[in-house]
Amino acid sequence: MFLADGWQDYEIIDAGGGDKLERWGKVTLLRPDPQAVWPMRENGRSVDARYIRSETGGGHWDYRRELPESWRISYRDLSFTVRPTGFKHTGLFPEQAVNWDYMRGMVRNYKNGDPNRQFRVLNLFAYTGGATCALAAEGAEVVHVDAAKGMVQWAKNNLDACGLSDRPVRFIVDDCMKFVQRELRRGRKYEGILMDPPSYGRGPTGEMWHIETGLYPLVEACAGLLSDEAAFFLINSYTTGLAPAVLTDVLSVALEDRGGHVESDEVGLPITRGNLVLPCGATGRWERG
Repeated sequence: MFLADGWQDYEIIDAGGGDKLERWGKVTLLRPDPQAVWPMRENGRSVDARYIRSETGGGHWDYRRELPESWRISYRDLSFTVRPTGFKHTGLFPEQAVNWDYMRGMVRNYKNGDPNRQFRVLNLFAYTGGATCALAAEGAEVVHVDAAKGMVQWAKNNLDACGLSDRPVRFIVDDCMKFVQRELRRGRKYEGILMDPPSYGRGPTGEMWHIETGLYPLVEACAGLLSDEAAFFLINSYTTGLAPAVLTDVLSVALEDRGGHVESDEVGLPITRGNLVLPCGATGRWERG
């Protein structure tokens, strides 16, 4: 398992009964998590806010005390703005820190002490920019693409919170496949590509996305954007039932002419209670041999 165990400002205090009890800085939140099917020991603990699902879909936050609209937490040299949203999320997926560390290491090794050696990364379905900030901090040039204008603005704010607003990052609001197709026509190349596609969604002009039918064509198209010296291609997925082996197969088939190495596994977060680990989706990684 790829375990995100480097956090100081975030922890899962306990999980169980379909919930997880988290600490985000000094704020404790109780949120649903369908993977936590065992009993929770800490369910009597006071929390600052709890997300309650509605029987008709969606849900709402039950605030036990007044909280700021948003606050910041840090990971290593990075700083992110988090806030409870109407869909139970906070604007950050802490388990992705293990992938941030991996990609930063790939950039560092590629540059090998030469700050002028260019490393270009395409970040698709880039959300609020956790990976974008991590890569920019390591000296990569990043193209950040997401279909939601509000998420792109949040990512810009995160980049500024990290003190990286002067770094070479382009923010694009667009359908990911359409953007990739345009990049292919332009002849653009990247040393790294990552994507975090949803199970389903809509582009900015109503384009439909279903991961079962859209993932491989997108990965295959992205393969044409990799430079001859490309270092990595990373796919993250939260889709239930999409096993890590599927990501291995997708990357292996799409990049079979490039050789290299593919590794896929679950992504997880440690739970402070005992030696438990909460699974949080899967990640597949191709890297040049």
